[in-house]
Amino acid sequence: MNLRLRPEVEEALRAESERTGRSQQDLLREAVDRQLGLVSAQPVAGEPLLAGGIVQPPRVAYRKVRPEVRLPAGVDSLHLLDRDDRF
Repeated sequence: MNLRLRPEVEEALRAESERTGRSQQDLLREAVDRQLGLVSAQPVAGEPLLAGGIVQPPRVAYRKVRPEVRLPAGVDSLHLLDRDDRF
């Protein structure tokens, strides 16, 4: 599914994701669930996997990741995986 948001909605969603440390996808799922009456309007305590202790909550809030390594021109990650010197 593709979802096109107005620029101001996209920016608000990104800001809320950064503020809360929750993914944008998680925020949208919760909003859709509430709109469709699939969950109560009360804030959700957590995802079922979190509540069941199957996964741990994030240790740090969401942050944009910047690449630490720049590949030379003409080299992509597939080239790195397809090498003869790999073990």
